[in-house]
Amino acid sequence: MTERYSFNSGTKNTLHWEDYVVFGGTLVIPAGIGLYHAIKDRKKNSPSEFLVGNRQMGTIPVALSVTVSFMSALTLLGMPAEVYNYDTMLWWLALGMVMAVAGAAHLFLPFLYRLGVTSVYEYLELRFGKRVRILASLNWIIQVLMYMAFVLFAPSLALYSVTGLDLRLSISSVGILVTFYTALGGMKTVLWTDSLQTIIMVLGLISLLVQGSLVVGGFSKAWETARERTRLRFFDFNPSPGVRHSVWSLVVGGGITWMSYLGVNQVQIQRLMSCPTLRKAKTALWLSSIGLVVIVTLCILIGVLIHAFYKDCDPLKFNDLISSSDQLLPLFAMDIFATTPALPGIFLACIFSGSLSTLSSGLNAVAAVILEDYIRPYCCITITDFRATVVSKCLVILFGALSLALAYVVSSLGNIFQGMALRVV
Repeated sequence: MTERYSFNSGTKNTLHWEDYVVFGGTLVIPAGIGLYHAIKDRKKNSPSEFLVGNRQMGTIPVALSVTVSFMSALTLLGMPAEVYNYDTMLWWLALGMVMAVAGAAHLFLPFLYRLGVTSVYEYLELRFGKRVRILASLNWIIQVLMYMAFVLFAPSLALYSVTGLDLRLSISSVGILVTFYTALGGMKTVLWTDSLQTIIMVLGLISLLVQGSLVVGGFSKAWETARERTRLRFFDFNPSPGVRHSVWSLVVGGGITWMSYLGVNQVQIQRLMSCPTLRKAKTALWLSSIGLVVIVTLCILIGVLIHAFYKDCDPLKFNDLISSSDQLLPLFAMDIFATTPALPGIFLACIFSGSLSTLSSGLNAVAAVILEDYIRPYCCITITDFRATVVSKCLVILFGALSLALAYVVSSLGNIFQGMALRVV
């Protein structure tokens, strides 16, 4: 060990100009994609084009988009910390996710796809009436708006605490950028930027895994350390609900929970509705399961490396380096990349890729729900395709601004709300 590590020097490493260049580049590219689609499709003024890509999107971008939106920045920060603090039981969640994909692809998706809905709440009106549709969609809008605020705030706080990246600056830049390119390009931009962000996320996690393995003297050594310190645990079948993690809670409970997210959540269904056929939508879902398993596996393995790296000095108990385990991953990245400029920037891009994807998909989905559930049924004037497209873009801008405002509010409410935000996974 050398003095460049935080637990030796007592201070955290800082970002360099190369890191900001790399990070800035990953933010500029999505804006360019949005501008490209806005110019290319400037004569296509239909809400179908803006909200579901005219139902002509390819299988690969849809699959990558489902993958990256499933794994928000909160999840990337939380999973390695869970392994560091407890054990590797969380790995079973990968199997739960595969079960969720199977259920969503073969139980929910065929039914909703054949209905041809843009808003999933259209079915509730057909089955239960208008009041149920309105109440359910309103509940979802409030929920997703609050979640987007946390997705903006929590990663920014974790990175600010470790890297010194300005909190308000990161919240503002990400919020404004994602609103800009989502309003410009609609679903096509969301899917293609999500595809890019999936690649960035996986590359960032792989770079952490490789560099971390080199620093600790090989992954096999980290694995042995985890074994010696009882961090390797895989076969807890205890049915007690008081157990933190068991095979039952992660595979069965996690599978059912994520199945609802993949099978009936507006964000995911809207993506899948952009596929031209049901078969391609199913294929996209199954392909996304590969990406989900890869990302969960990388997060678990990185958690093992973090445990080995800090085995003799818990950062949470050392000289106030960090105040929450959710800041472990950023601290680890800044330590192992201390002598490799630009790689911390790739890590920043990895974390914020999860935020950008979650936000863009959420904004696009909220616009679709409000247009289909509130404006079209109750507006007293004729809604042409052009007007509907303009309204959808305005809704993206409005809710982007609301999410940004809520993120600012959360950032000023103190430690209680900070703790809540950092633990929403």
